[in-house]
Amino acid sequence: MKPRFSIVALSATSQNDRVLSIANQCIEVLSNIGIKVLIDKNLSKLKSKDLLVSSRENIISKANLLIAIGGDGTILNCSRKFGSKGLPILGINLGNLGFLADIDPKDITSSLLSVIEGKFEKDERFFLEGSIEGNKSRFLALNEIVVHSGKIAQLIEFSVFIDESFVYRQKADGLIISSPTGSTAYSLSGGGPIVHPEVNTILLVSMLPHNLTTRPLLVEAESEIRIELENQKSVLSFDSHENLLLKGNSSVNVYKAKSSLTLIHPQGQDFFASCRNKLGWSSSI
Repeated sequence: MKPRFSIVALSATSQNDRVLSIANQCIEVLSNIGIKVLIDKNLSKLKSKDLLVSSRENIISKANLLIAIGGDGTILNCSRKFGSKGLPILGINLGNLGFLADIDPKDITSSLLSVIEGKFEKDERFFLEGSIEGNKSRFLALNEIVVHSGKIAQLIEFSVFIDESFVYRQKADGLIISSPTGSTAYSLSGGGPIVHPEVNTILLVSMLPHNLTTRPLLVEAESEIRIELENQKSVLSFDSHENLLLKGNSSVNVYKAKSSLTLIHPQGQDFFASCRNKLGWSSSI
């Protein structure tokens, strides 16, 4: 059988001994079945005469699968660098929860062989895209875009508009604008609901609002969201990766991005099973 993926790239955000050991195991499994392996610069410590560090552009143009070694943070990093350009991502979980990176290190050999043989499930996730009015730059987030004060116990005041309709004006520590993917991340910590990844919605979750009636709000994913701030400093964060300082009067626009992420899971992966296992659902108190 011809392998479904013929050129596989490896990426990570750390080069500690455990990551390098897992990477070497992946390389051995893939090489033994004739799969060409590329590595990005974050795995440059791997020592093999047959491996050359590939540029991001080379990986995007040549590879047809990327294996991200780490936790969900590694997946977030790889999703922006590679996934947003159409490269499917398979995650090996070395972190804590692992909602996105779901292969256990002890199952690497069997899981990789199954995926290469075509026994896998595709999982499409959309990105959020955000911009500051008057600034041509656009930034992507897989989990969430957050407007916040940048300081402990300091409120900001902002107005929210959905498709040009005024929704509310509020004082809070900030506002989390989350995708369904991010509903099990920072949004969950802020009291937001867990949303199945196939639901086409965007979540708005206020952070410690100075209002007893404020609750999370879900809007249709094609909505255009605008947050207006007046004469105050605040910070705009994208997956806690890009952090932009806002000064004076600022207007932030958030919407569903045109690009999407394709996650690859071994067969049998189930969102609700992940919730049970990782969040302790059904556990006795």
